[in-house]
Amino acid sequence: MAVLREIKRRIRSIQSTAKITRAMELVAASKMRRTQMRALAARPYAEKMRSVLADLAETLPFLDPETLHPLLRRHEEVNAVGVVFITPDRGLAGGLPSILNRRIASFILEIEKPVRVVAVGRKGRDFLRRTGQNVVAEFIDIGDRPGYEECRPIAQVVMEDFVAGRADEVYIIYGQFVTTVVQRPEVYKLLPVEPPAEAATFGVDYIYEPTREEVLAELLPRYVERQVYEATLEAIASEQSARMVAMRSATDNANEILGDLTLVYNKVRQESITGDLLDITGGVEALKAE
Repeated sequence: MAVLREIKRRIRSIQSTAKITRAMELVAASKMRRTQMRALAARPYAEKMRSVLADLAETLPFLDPETLHPLLRRHEEVNAVGVVFITPDRGLAGGLPSILNRRIASFILEIEKPVRVVAVGRKGRDFLRRTGQNVVAEFIDIGDRPGYEECRPIAQVVMEDFVAGRADEVYIIYGQFVTTVVQRPEVYKLLPVEPPAEAATFGVDYIYEPTREEVLAELLPRYVERQVYEATLEAIASEQSARMVAMRSATDNANEILGDLTLVYNKVRQESITGDLLDITGGVEALKAE
């Protein structure tokens, strides 16, 4: 009986775990869909911004390098590199944090330059601290639904570093949402800004007020902020997707263990009942013999 009670206790415990992981899977799925919808809703604005930036960039070859906007200036020699590293704040996201941590580690080894990291998320920040990297700023607990204004300080830090010459290039590393089961570590250059050539509008004669240079000067910081915001939304969608898949796997494993334990419980119970019947039969036979 003691064995049966122990098995029943384990079955109840695993049933509770399966209910928790199933609930977490549903919550993560809801958050992932919401983040995807926000990213899709912001896409037309971002595409139009890239188009306008490309049109303004058509005149860049004719601008005086001395008057070129600081966010566009390329440094002849790269002495230090800035990195915006976006990772989850919480665990239970499968192997995503480990994949991102390995990616930034390999990136630092590849560039062989001093690195200044802006850590967004606890998992990345803790990894960078353990490995002794130079974390110049950290942003944690930004939540599952960050607004544009909440992401602006991240972009402001790296833009100030770049303009001040503390970083000659700035990259951003985050988890790109590919599909529900695939999240890929993405690395791309954030600064200096490289206007997208594929969105250029050759042949379209726009009129800018007050001047092209002033519009460009106002647009560039917004463009960098938008890039950081989009990467943050992508990272959150990847996190929730990874968590949903991990919780689904945990639920399936719990149900599998539950099935095995139920089978063991039934066998032990059957053996117990058989043993009791044998005892009763033996007792009856003993009484008959008397």
